[in-house]
Amino acid sequence: MNNNKVKILKTEILSDNWYTLNKVTFEYQKNNGTLETQSREAYDRGNGATILLYNKESETVILTKQFRLPTYINGNADGMMIEACAGLLDKDNPEECIKRETEEELGYEISDVKKVFEVYMSPGSVTEILYFFIAEYSKSMKINDGGGLEEEQEEIEVMELDIEKALEMIDLGEIKDAKTIMLLQHVRLKGIL
Repeated sequence: MNNNKVKILKTEILSDNWYTLNKVTFEYQKNNGTLETQSREAYDRGNGATILLYNKESETVILTKQFRLPTYINGNADGMMIEACAGLLDKDNPEECIKRETEEELGYEISDVKKVFEVYMSPGSVTEILYFFIAEYSKSMKINDGGGLEEEQEEIEVMELDIEKALEMIDLGEIKDAKTIMLLQHVRLKGIL
């Protein structure tokens, strides 16, 4: 992390409950050469990975449905979100993380995953990079019911949807999660499904 136009002057922890919210004061050299002191808050929740499982033969995808408090607070009537499987890396590399999350949340044991891109999901306020994967699945890969981990207070419904239905759900506003929309559009634009 070296940018000659930026000099970090001070970092203050504003909150360290669930993840870390920092206030960073820095000096920034503008394009005209002048220096400006700025302060920004940056939420550090770690990096994550997400995956879309797809089946070419049945033209289906596996998604999850779970309660998300921030969406409820912001007007999502029941707080439920339909999403692609995802999780924080913790200390794993992205590929190992997403294999673990796929088993915990979806109940599928996968071995071949393909990284398609990585994205800063909210670069104005969150430090997280999200690694996006896709993988083909079959019924034979199902090893448990999924649903997440009780000790992580997860209660996840696993959904197998026709790709056309999933894409229609975006248009109808039933799928509003950015990572999920990006992955569904990726498999369509690339001709995978």
